[in-house]
Amino acid sequence: MKLKYDKSSDILYMSFSNEEIFESDEEKKGFIFDYAKDGKIVGIEVLQASQQMNSPVKVEYEFA
Repeated sequence: MKLKYDKSSDILYMSFSNEEIFESDEEKKGFIFDYAKDGKIVGIEVLQASQQMNSPVKVEYEFA
C-alpha cells in the first residue's frame, strides 16, 4: 500500500495495487473509489483531505 498527500490540491491518495483503473465511483461526497476491471479496489482518493481528517500528513502504521 502507498499513501500520497498532495498539499497543493489537498488530496490524499491510498493506492492498494498497480492495476489499471477501470472505473471510479464517488460513493460519498469527497471519497472516490477506484476499481480494476475485475472489480478489485485499486485505490481511494480523499478530496479536501485536511477537512476530512485531523492531519493528512501524519501516518500511524500498526501490525496486528
